[in-house]
Amino acid sequence: MTDTTARPSNEAAAEPEQAPATAPGNETPPSDPLAAAVRESAELKDKLLRALAEMENLRRRTEREVADARFYGIASFAREVLGIADNMQRALEAAQQELRGAAEPGVKTLLEGVEITERELLKVLEKYGVKKFEPQGEKFDPNLHQAMYEVPDPSVPAGSVVQVIQPGYKIGERMLRPALVAVAKGTPKPASAEAPPADPQDAA
Repeated sequence: MTDTTARPSNEAAAEPEQAPATAPGNETPPSDPLAAAVRESAELKDKLLRALAEMENLRRRTEREVADARFYGIASFAREVLGIADNMQRALEAAQQELRGAAEPGVKTLLEGVEITERELLKVLEKYGVKKFEPQGEKFDPNLHQAMYEVPDPSVPAGSVVQVIQPGYKIGERMLRPALVAVAKGTPKPASAEAPPADPQDAA
């Protein structure tokens, strides 16, 4: 007769290995492809907007620099032309009104031609942004004027321009050449009356 009673086995049955427990708080959330794609899209959009802003700033700066170079590029040439305008003005100032009245017709015609040429020259300079200014009677401004000497003139406030020796010129908002001027000098204050000598009897 066969013994069917179960006999204990010395070998333990193989059990499946269990993964070590993960400490609380260190769980790695499952990756979400949609959330990752949204984040990446937002980052790319931010980079694109920054790049577009930088490109726009660069475009504006380049346009401004090109415009300045085009506008102010004639500064050196304009300074040379100002010498011609100065000579014309000196020639006209040298011909006094009395001389013009007594001058022969040919001389009068010559002076009128010089005046017309000067006006046309100033008109062309102004077309390119070069403007003449004569600060007669204005307050002295060291940014616009160059004082050559002072003139005592109590009829005007001290520091006023009383004579324009050479007109100034601007190109746009920049100074091309300051005006050479004479400035009114402040009148000296009247000396205070001297105190009368003390009476010796008062000191006694």
